[in-house]
Amino acid sequence: MLNRLISRPIVVVIVVFATLVQAIANYGASTETLKVTVLEGTVEPYIMSITTGSFTPTATISGISLPMNTQPCNGYVEFCSRSYGNITYVAAHNSPFVMQNNVAANQNLEVAEQLNDGIRMLQGQTHEYNGSLHYCHTTCDLLDSGPIEDYLVKVVDWLRKNPFEVISIIIGNGDFVDVEKFVEPLKNSGIADMAYIPSPDNTLQYYQWPTLGDLILQGKRVIIYMDYKADESRVPYILSEFRYMWETKFSPTDANFPCTIDRPSGMTEDGGMLYMANHNLNAELSVFSQTILIPDKVNLNRTNAVSGHGSLGLAAETCIASWHRPPTFLLVDFYDVGNGSVFEVAAKMNDVTYTNTCCSKPSTSAGVTLTRSALRLMVFFLAVVSFFEMGY
Repeated sequence: MLNRLISRPIVVVIVVFATLVQAIANYGASTETLKVTVLEGTVEPYIMSITTGSFTPTATISGISLPMNTQPCNGYVEFCSRSYGNITYVAAHNSPFVMQNNVAANQNLEVAEQLNDGIRMLQGQTHEYNGSLHYCHTTCDLLDSGPIEDYLVKVVDWLRKNPFEVISIIIGNGDFVDVEKFVEPLKNSGIADMAYIPSPDNTLQYYQWPTLGDLILQGKRVIIYMDYKADESRVPYILSEFRYMWETKFSPTDANFPCTIDRPSGMTEDGGMLYMANHNLNAELSVFSQTILIPDKVNLNRTNAVSGHGSLGLAAETCIASWHRPPTFLLVDFYDVGNGSVFEVAAKMNDVTYTNTCCSKPSTSAGVTLTRSALRLMVFFLAVVSFFEMGY
C-alpha cells in the first residue's frame, strides 16, 4: 500500500493543564507523569484549552522537552500532521435519505450515527420546496427529508461535541438555484462559521491542503462543496466542487467500477486534484417503459466488501493502479452493511489499522418513509411521461 506523505514540518502545539505551564518552567525538576493532550499542526505553539491525555517528552523548544502528540484527529494520531487531501474518507451517498423498508433508501442510520461510526463526507441532493431549500430525493413530492438547515444543525451539534474531527459536505444543487439562497440556512445552522475558505488564487492540488491539525486549530473543520452554481467570489465558503475534485461515473450500474473521470465533463487528466470514487451500485427498475435507478440492495455485502469482484476494496486498488494514489472519498450506500468493511478499506488506503467497532443500529422509527401515496405518485408520474412519449 502506498505510504501517505506528511506534507509539512511538524510543530508541536500543546493543549495543557495550567499546572503543566509551571512544570515546563521548571523542567527537569520532577519525573512525575503528567496528563496532557497535545495536537500537531503548523501554527505557533499556544495553550488552547484544558483537556487530558498522556505524553512522552520527545520534542524541544529552546531546550525544553515537549510532549509528543497523543490526540487523534479523525480517529488517528497520524492524521493530525497529514494533509486533508492526502487522506481517504468514507462518504455517505445521500446521507439525509434514511428510510426503513423502502427501495428508495440510501442509508440506514441518521447523520449523527453516521458520523459516530466514522463517516467523514456527507453528500445529499437539495431542491426548493415551498420557498425554502430541502433535502429531497429527485423531487420533494416523492421524498422530503426536511429543510437543509435542520439537517445541518444536527451536524453542527455533533461537531461541537467532537472538537478534533474534520468533515466534508457536498451539496447537490438539484434545481441549479443561485448559490446565495444557501447562505441563510448555512449561517443559521452555524456551519458557515466552521467552513474552511482557501486562498482565492489557489486551486489546491491534493497535497497542498492544510493538515487536519491546522484545520482543527483554526476552527475551520468543515469543507463545503457544491456541484453546480457555486460562486466563491460571492459565497467563499461554498467551494465549487469540480474546481477541487473530479468524480468517477455517477450512479454506477457496472459492478466493475472503472476508475475513469466522469465529471467534470471533458476532463482527461486528474491534474493532482482530489477525487471521489462513486461506489454506490444501482439496479435498473422498469415502470411503464421507463427506467429508473434504485440502490442495489441485493449485492450490498459484495459491493461494500474489502475484497473480491465488485468490492469497494478492489475498486480502490483499481483507482490506485490508474492514478498512482488512493481516492480521497469513497462514496457508498448503506455504509453499515459489512460491519465496518468500508472503513477497513479506507484504513488500508491510509496505511493505518482499523480497530473500531461498527456500526450503530437503526431505530425502528428512524428517518422518513416513502408513503404509499408517494409511490403511487411516482408510478403515475412515470405513466404520464410514458403516455406522452408514445404519442397518445
